[in-house]
Amino acid sequence: MALNREQIAQRVASELRDGYYVNLGIGIPTLVANYIPEDIDVMLQSENGLLGMGPFPLDDEVEPDLINAGKQTVTAITGAAYFSSAESFAMIRGAHVDLTVLGAFEVDQNGSIASWMIPGKLVKGMGGAMDLVAGTDNIVVTMTHASKSGQSKLLESCTLPLTGVNCIHKVVTDLAYLEIHDGAFHLRERAPGVSIDEIREKTAGQLIVEGEVPEMRLG
Repeated sequence: MALNREQIAQRVASELRDGYYVNLGIGIPTLVANYIPEDIDVMLQSENGLLGMGPFPLDDEVEPDLINAGKQTVTAITGAAYFSSAESFAMIRGAHVDLTVLGAFEVDQNGSIASWMIPGKLVKGMGGAMDLVAGTDNIVVTMTHASKSGQSKLLESCTLPLTGVNCIHKVVTDLAYLEIHDGAFHLRERAPGVSIDEIREKTAGQLIVEGEVPEMRLG
């Protein structure tokens, strides 16, 4: 069975390591803040000028002026700091972020990503994605494996305007966890109950399957 948005975020959270500075993109990535393992400490960074972002607030904790880059209200952990977006982007461009989690429209077998524009549709802009893919080596992309019409989003070559070239090495979809290297998607884990045949069918780019592929462990 395909993962829901929360389960994708939960799987991505297992990529976090103690002491990491982490930037969470808009969409599914923001949900990762709710699944940080209790035995590690990480600092979540937002390009609008917050370091030390906590999980989403309960109804009685909402502070309208405390938001993430996607304009969602958030909480701040003990030790959080506020600063200008210029300082925030200096952190990103200076490679001081250990892990970035981004959403995407497309990713291809060479690690290129298209995440900000669909021609003919209104978009808010690039945001910080272009800086993040250039300033961070460790990037995890979250996305559905295919569109609502069944078209693969894991391609031989991206068709939409690019955010970055040859910069993505890990992808977590609703069907699988894959690593990208040597011009191919390498299947490492599959969602519980999802078959390798289904993943093959919905992967347009080159897919490498080696040996037994375990199911993801969630929770």
